[in-house]
Amino acid sequence: MPLFLTMFIEFFKVGLFSVGGGLATLPFLFEIAEKYGWFTAEELTNMIAVSESSPGPIGVNMATYVGFTTGNAMYGIIGGIMGGIITTIALITPSVIVILIISVILEKFKENKFVKYTFYGLRAAVAGLLALSVLSVFGQNFLVADAAQIWEMVDYRKAVLFAVLVFMVFKLKKHPILYIGIGAAAGILFNFGG
Repeated sequence: MPLFLTMFIEFFKVGLFSVGGGLATLPFLFEIAEKYGWFTAEELTNMIAVSESSPGPIGVNMATYVGFTTGNAMYGIIGGIMGGIITTIALITPSVIVILIISVILEKFKENKFVKYTFYGLRAAVAGLLALSVLSVFGQNFLVADAAQIWEMVDYRKAVLFAVLVFMVFKLKKHPILYIGIGAAAGILFNFGG
């Protein structure tokens, strides 16, 4: 199957089934990483950082990023641009279709108990997807896979930086861009990525 068609189908499925926002796309993106090798799990954590600090929805930013980098690697800059456009359109198309259908139907059935129960159940599913995303990203960033002993598994530099930033967020209550900048500077200064 041609690359762009495969990318469209995969990101259409992500857009269709990742209910709850951009972070809910992460389990699907980890699966795509394993299935196609378009990016690694480590690159995915970098995509999350870039997508979170970029304007726009995180899921759309990650889809565009994957499409661009994959298309660019295979076909050059034009392929990258096409890949970015295709994956972005594929990700948002299910939402547009569902919203159009729901806008017509929901007004008639918004008080229906089955509709209410459905939304109640979706909240639990979203919470589960978000919890899986958090655990996946946590494991990817704070645990060392090739550790010989249990106390060597945690990357303490990253864990300490995380704890300090969380403390600062709750104690100082400054604008989030400050914490993004501090994290980026610490990563560069102490080479946390390496």
